[in-house]
Amino acid sequence: MEAPQTSKYSLTEGGILKKLLLVAVPIMGTNLMQMAFTLTDMFWLGRVGSNAVASVGSAGMYLWLSFGFLLVGKMAAEIGVSQHLGRGDKKSALSFSQNSFVIALILGLLFGLALVFFNKYLIGFFNFRETHVAEDAAIYLFFCGFPMPFVFMSWVAVGTFNASGNSRTPFLFTALGLAANIILDPVFILILGMGVKGAAIATVIAQSISCSGIFIALFASKNRPFEKYTLRFRPELEKIKRLLKWSVPIGLENILFCFLAMVTTRIETSFGADAIAVSKIGAQVEALSWLIGGGFGSALVAFVGQNYGAGKWERIHRGTGIAAAVMTVWGTTITLVFIAFGAQIFSLFLPLPHLIILGKQYLFIMAFSQLSMNLETVASSSFKGTGRTIPPSLTSITCNVLRPALALFLSGTSLGLHGIWIAITATTILRGFWICLWYLFSKKRQKEK
Repeated sequence: MEAPQTSKYSLTEGGILKKLLLVAVPIMGTNLMQMAFTLTDMFWLGRVGSNAVASVGSAGMYLWLSFGFLLVGKMAAEIGVSQHLGRGDKKSALSFSQNSFVIALILGLLFGLALVFFNKYLIGFFNFRETHVAEDAAIYLFFCGFPMPFVFMSWVAVGTFNASGNSRTPFLFTALGLAANIILDPVFILILGMGVKGAAIATVIAQSISCSGIFIALFASKNRPFEKYTLRFRPELEKIKRLLKWSVPIGLENILFCFLAMVTTRIETSFGADAIAVSKIGAQVEALSWLIGGGFGSALVAFVGQNYGAGKWERIHRGTGIAAAVMTVWGTTITLVFIAFGAQIFSLFLPLPHLIILGKQYLFIMAFSQLSMNLETVASSSFKGTGRTIPPSLTSITCNVLRPALALFLSGTSLGLHGIWIAITATTILRGFWICLWYLFSKKRQKEK
């Protein structure tokens, strides 16, 4: 069966905002559903107790770390495929996607094996005071390690779809996986009484459903990016080198960001399991902001990539400006929501009065970094779409290195736990301000050329 032409997904022509939203909205939905996987676990585990939430929250740090490695394959596919589709070179675009799968398979195998065989040592990093919290966290990592190669490769498929302008298909199959997780979580966690282990099993089953659907779509969907797709595990070294040149800075940025967040979490453990539970749930709620921004950012990477390949610089600048305007509205809205409704939001997950108060304080502090964080996504994505991944990565790494030191210092003052959260907000604001200035300077230089 011959696949139809995908010109309707071309981002090099047509209304800019319409095209951005066409790609961004499904990616936002996909990102929110990825967050909802964890939030669903947190919601039901909150009924078990704060220790269960702390276990999955700390184990989740390593799943977050996996995303840094996963992004190497995904971003390689998004940049390589979008730029070559923009040039009208489908053969090269297909080859870049296939070589991205090779990268994803190797990294997925290595990361999955680490979770399966070294989970206890990994959780030991956090130095939990409560032994059973550490044991449950290790069990969660053990189960989540098995599907890692499959998950890594599925995100290359997602990146390939996004780069072609069709983000709707991955969204549909992610929704299917989320529906399975929503149904399975209460069954495994509460009805079968499996607690943290049940949450892990439910998540693995749901992920398998979602990933299988995305793979099938890549080969058989009528809106697939390429007429014929085959997995080829004989790497083309020149293409691999170029893919890694684009994607490794992004992966390192996210890996280091997560590692530094883990160091910050270790500082938080000195305040007990309740502090960890509040912080992890708060971070998941805050993810509502940056995952929406990230969805728009992924759309912008595809938009900039295709137009960069087509040599349409004015359209790139206009698209980035429109994205910045949309994200300004979004970031401001989230700031106001966190300030006004922090307690109500937090009560959905840990319905204990003292934890609700602490959660409200967390969201209030984080509210002030939301605008900066979303504008950072716009500037960074515009750089990434052209293959210039060093500026956003360098900015992020430099600012994030400051975070643990500032958190340690402020937590030792009368601010205590709140000092850690203030350090997170302050470094986020600095990061966004810096990359936006870099983008504006770069844009000026490009126009002068």
